[in-house]
Amino acid sequence: MDLTKFKENPKTAYLAAEYERLVGEEAEVTSLAEGDLGALAEDDLKRISEQKAAVVAEMEKIVASEKAQEEFPNEIVLEVRAGVGGEEAALFAEELAHMYQAYATSQGWNSRMLNESKSDLGGYKEASIEMRGLGVYKRLRYETGVHRIQRVPATEKSGRIHTSTASVAIMPIRKKHKIELNPADIDMEFSRSGGAGGQNVNKVETAVRLIHRPTGLDARATSERSQSANREKAMAVLIAKVEALEEEKSNAAHSQERKDQIGTADRSEKIRTYNTLQDRVTDHRIKESWHNLPGIFAGGLDPILDALMAREGTGLPVAESEEA
Repeated sequence: MDLTKFKENPKTAYLAAEYERLVGEEAEVTSLAEGDLGALAEDDLKRISEQKAAVVAEMEKIVASEKAQEEFPNEIVLEVRAGVGGEEAALFAEELAHMYQAYATSQGWNSRMLNESKSDLGGYKEASIEMRGLGVYKRLRYETGVHRIQRVPATEKSGRIHTSTASVAIMPIRKKHKIELNPADIDMEFSRSGGAGGQNVNKVETAVRLIHRPTGLDARATSERSQSANREKAMAVLIAKVEALEEEKSNAAHSQERKDQIGTADRSEKIRTYNTLQDRVTDHRIKESWHNLPGIFAGGLDPILDALMAREGTGLPVAESEEA
């Protein structure tokens, strides 16, 4: 049996060593079996064979678990950006960010703000949130896309309905990166972190922004106290963004093959409308609607996420994004 992949994996290396020990013991017992201890040796060989099979099964289980975690990692960066609609769009982006943070709390996940840029009225021009927890990417991976809200703004005196948008991107943070970024292609900027944190925040340039010149993508981290920690966090986000961009390109190239799948992980795809006057949320990809908008904004996303996951892999056609 080729143990190379198990020896190279830190999680299975000790099991590979145990398997080799059993192989040696098996050879020794087989040699003794040529003498007068045949019956006893037969029992030992059976025991060793069973132990070898158990070790192999455990190694395969660990490797399979790692593959599943690579496909659905338990860490993501959720990015929200205001779209069309000015200040209303920024306020909507903030509501979406709070909705996902509330959902994370309900799931027992850890979440924290990596970076936020606020508008004049306090909404989010953009925000990046780190989330960690079992099943976080598997549950939220279909949230990528353009979200739209239809409502009468508090500042609208004539009662006219406004339509605003915000984009959401769910980017998995994988332990094994699919790509390697050339350090020579990355520009680095430093600035002072805003918000709470004492006098140190105002005196030391701990905030880090990385720009990947070939793609124009950037990542900013302000949540850590040190510049090096923020640089490391920003690099993880930047790699996730570039990987997501490459995945979008790949999906577009094979769009015909993905007609029966839910979405394309394309942040320009309009996926959902939140209508406050009708107290209704509609997901255009599966043509389903839900009511109780306040509850949904408070983190009650399970019915929507359950419906999307139930549709996954059924082969049923998914509706194109549509105006509602």
